[in-house]
Amino acid sequence: MTSLQDAPRQVNPVANRFDHPRVSENEKVATGIPAVLHAMQHALPNNAGPSLLTINKHKGFDCPGCAWPEPDQADLNIVEFCENGAKAVAEETTSAKAGPDFWAKYTVEELREKTDHWLGKQGRITHPLVYDRASGDGHYRPISWDAAIAMITDELKSIDPDEAVFYTSGKATNEPAYIIQLLARRLGTNNLPDCSNMCHESTGSGLSATLGLGKGSVTIDDFHTTDLLISVGQNPGTN
Repeated sequence: MTSLQDAPRQVNPVANRFDHPRVSENEKVATGIPAVLHAMQHALPNNAGPSLLTINKHKGFDCPGCAWPEPDQADLNIVEFCENGAKAVAEETTSAKAGPDFWAKYTVEELREKTDHWLGKQGRITHPLVYDRASGDGHYRPISWDAAIAMITDELKSIDPDEAVFYTSGKATNEPAYIIQLLARRLGTNNLPDCSNMCHESTGSGLSATLGLGKGSVTIDDFHTTDLLISVGQNPGTN
């Protein structure tokens, strides 16, 4: 059985096509009713309808697509999500599954050629996976949970606790996040970065150097009272 360190780490070459953006006429409308219909084309076939009615609401759940805060309950609307939020929820509620047959069909090289959109449409992963480089077949191999836990245990026992990093997903709820920090502290480390360390390390450094604060300092009300709002690198039509 191979080490977790043997997993391939290469950049998806499909992303390279975005390295040279160009300006052109819009081919389609990206807002209004067309945007709503487009979002529902993703959401409804994937059983996301009921979830979208409770997203970002009291006794509901936070959208997995971003960190937009919940509005005051008195100001709630029927729809409290954007198009990308609807798509993110649809990938969570889908009944599609990427089981053993999927991993037997595609090699890692073939998967690297796929877009993030295509990968997200293949469904939820059903088994722990290991990449056995020594086998030479180029496939991720599904293994049992017992085997996966044993592999992780062996890895953790072989290193100093502070050499381990327990990285959690922004989609994780409080309960699994609490459990993983208990495991890390029991092991003897507090290396518990959250997703902001990966997603916002550069913005945090830049904001700290220029404004003295490494995170956003505005409130939703500021958007209604500001004289100037500059949006850079965003797509306000769909997000």
